[in-house]
Amino acid sequence: MILVFGGTTEGRKAAEVLEEAGSPYFYSTKTGEQDISLHHGVCIDGAMNKEGMQKFCVEHDIRLIVDAAHPFASMLHQTIREVAMSLQVPVVRYERIYPPRDADITWIDDYTQVPTDIHSLLATTGVQSISKLKWLESRGVKVIYRILNRESSIQSAHEQGADDNQLCFYEDGNTIDVDADAILLKESGLSGGFTEKVEAAKKKGMRIIALKRPALSTFNSQLSTIINGPHGLRRFVEKLLPEFYPLHSGLTTGTCATAAAVASMIRLTKGETPKEVPVLLPDGETIMVPVGYGEDYAYCTKEAGDDPDVTNGIEVRATVRPSDEFQIIGGEGVGTFTLPGFDFPPGEPAINKAPREMIRRNIEQWSMVNGQWSITITVPQGEEIARRTFNPRLGIEGGISIIGVSGIVKPFSEEAFIDSIRKCMEVAKAIGADRVVINSGFKSEQYLKAFYPDLPAQAFVQYGNYIGETLRIASELGIGKITLGVMLGKAVKLAAGNLDTHSSKTTMDMEFIQQMLNESDITVCISDITLARDLWKRIPSYQIENFASVVISHCYEHCKPLLPAGELTILLIDDNGKIYAL
Repeated sequence: MILVFGGTTEGRKAAEVLEEAGSPYFYSTKTGEQDISLHHGVCIDGAMNKEGMQKFCVEHDIRLIVDAAHPFASMLHQTIREVAMSLQVPVVRYERIYPPRDADITWIDDYTQVPTDIHSLLATTGVQSISKLKWLESRGVKVIYRILNRESSIQSAHEQGADDNQLCFYEDGNTIDVDADAILLKESGLSGGFTEKVEAAKKKGMRIIALKRPALSTFNSQLSTIINGPHGLRRFVEKLLPEFYPLHSGLTTGTCATAAAVASMIRLTKGETPKEVPVLLPDGETIMVPVGYGEDYAYCTKEAGDDPDVTNGIEVRATVRPSDEFQIIGGEGVGTFTLPGFDFPPGEPAINKAPREMIRRNIEQWSMVNGQWSITITVPQGEEIARRTFNPRLGIEGGISIIGVSGIVKPFSEEAFIDSIRKCMEVAKAIGADRVVINSGFKSEQYLKAFYPDLPAQAFVQYGNYIGETLRIASELGIGKITLGVMLGKAVKLAAGNLDTHSSKTTMDMEFIQQMLNESDITVCISDITLARDLWKRIPSYQIENFASVVISHCYEHCKPLLPAGELTILLIDDNGKIYAL
């Protein structure tokens, strides 16, 4: 089992990550007052001392502790550390992301260092800090305490000597609606709204005083790791407890290229060859990525996780050299854009905008100010593997594309497939295709290409099972004419209103098929059929045209509203390639 110490934004994010697994875990808060809904996690509340925590971990066979508590909860962090060391239980510290310390802010180490040359102070450091700031009042400083508007917090404030005139409450935590000379903040990181609070205080001309976050406690690296985002947490859980998630995540080729570039840079500038390097993802999270080294390059092996990806296991290599300008070069096995519709014009290496920005940001962290570098990305097996991808139809020639928006591949990612549909549609529009023909896969596409022999290859886009999403994308892009080609297995699901036809989402509705047969004045027994394609043999040949028209009409009824401004044609395809239309 996994035990999460939360009550924070990071705790909520940790719970979201663990919920994806569908496996049980525990989520602990001190007061039980955090508004959080769990389906697989069990909420527990109440402060735990060392003995209580140790007993709980033993009784519930805790194999991993996730410390996502507030960075200023020093006593809890220390207790977790001691229990983990005693029981030899690994700990993941879910740390916050912190902006660089602003030189215009007065930074202090504890409450005794708050300057006294002010007349009034707005303290946003929490109800527990009231007793630690009472000494300021004896020095003539008027202190207003901003606390949570809940009964337990108000009672605690009164017990520490604050009266109602000294209390104000969080409505919007980043808005400052109290007039004071200065504001006292905790260094609470990006998730704690620190940057927004600082900006609001600056606009009011307030002096800003910030209490530095406590230093992290360190112990046996074999038992602990620090992450600062959801991807790092999931990857660590997958590594430590592989059975927790039924499917495992992976890395995009963009992340692999970035990791290889960082490793190459570290070896070039520091002479070091670490086995893992930090990679800053587009969302600001940093993850550790395994790397290796060749004679004049570093490499990262592509991890697809449980996502069916032909690029799984390939080496993505990077060579970094000093240059007169910063440039990213596509080497062996990296394709070239030959058509418009991408982030970069034809002739550019097929490395998308997000990976290029990832590489640039990560390299800048390791280079000197204004340092210029040439980064060459190569994929030795790229040209051969690219033949088994969408690249040829997209006009990407000579190799694979380096892609990835988030940097992480979720297994069987619906988002990733829909992103590929969008890119295909954008290319079709960019080349000026008069009509875009959407279809479920290779077989139906071959029949449709014969039906539309004059359309370019890029005008044919595979939707897989995501018919609704594909039509929505077409509408968003303003594509004027769409032909939807569909075979009977998906058509009967679509006719019933299922815009996602995956077998895990919907099954063949026999009652609705019977209804369509009745509408077609067809009397046949279908109680024993198991596949929709059996209908082609069961329905008399002279009645098939009528049945096809009924099926298409129902499909049109559900699809047309998704393409309100466009022209929609629906074609039903039988197993032999014959095409039916209204």
